[in-house]
Amino acid sequence: MYPLYFDNTMIILIPAMILTMYAQGKINSAYSKFSRIRTTRGYTGMQTAREILDKNGLNNVQIELVAGKLSDHYDPRTKVLRLSNDVYYGNTIAANSIAAHEVGHALQHANAYVPLKVRNSLVPVVNLASNLAWVFIAAGMFIAAMPALFNIGVIMFSASVLFQLITLPVELNASSKAIKLLAEMGILSPSEIPQGRRMLNAAALTYIAAAAAAISQLMRLIAIRDRNRR
Repeated sequence: MYPLYFDNTMIILIPAMILTMYAQGKINSAYSKFSRIRTTRGYTGMQTAREILDKNGLNNVQIELVAGKLSDHYDPRTKVLRLSNDVYYGNTIAANSIAAHEVGHALQHANAYVPLKVRNSLVPVVNLASNLAWVFIAAGMFIAAMPALFNIGVIMFSASVLFQLITLPVELNASSKAIKLLAEMGILSPSEIPQGRRMLNAAALTYIAAAAAAISQLMRLIAIRDRNRR
């Protein structure tokens, strides 16, 4: 039996690993570039977020600072939009685009966007399943008399794959809303909109890569299971 962590099924992961590295390089490059380009209007990320929120009747959504780089997120439980330091205070293409993207999630929440509701409902299930999946998979690998444990682990891991797939439309929709609002409200000029779109497209690629990695890992686990049955 080949060990779970390194065997010939690893080849299944290679395309997703390459895509992940490419996506990470793309987002780092885009962020580095567009965080140096100031917008014509000069809005900070916080000002952009506040204006879009208020324009859409979301005065109750608070905006807070959060530590880290590219750690920006919207918390639907507390209705708080958290922006990293460079986004909160930055008046750049990157800051405005990222802030608008996170506002897009707040708008999804307010409008009961179905994919977001499904994703949020899966969070506790996925957190539990992802923690237990590898325990069952490892037990199934090393306890020959109980191969069903491996199948249980694969089923649990499938929840993580489903979560990644549902995340894609949520993130793409938020980016689409962001670009549309930035253009309609004149926060970015017509010449700046393509730059904002490039910034958000680079971010979207990381979610596509994450989904590809999860699917590849699931395919690998199924391949290991089928091989061990023979």
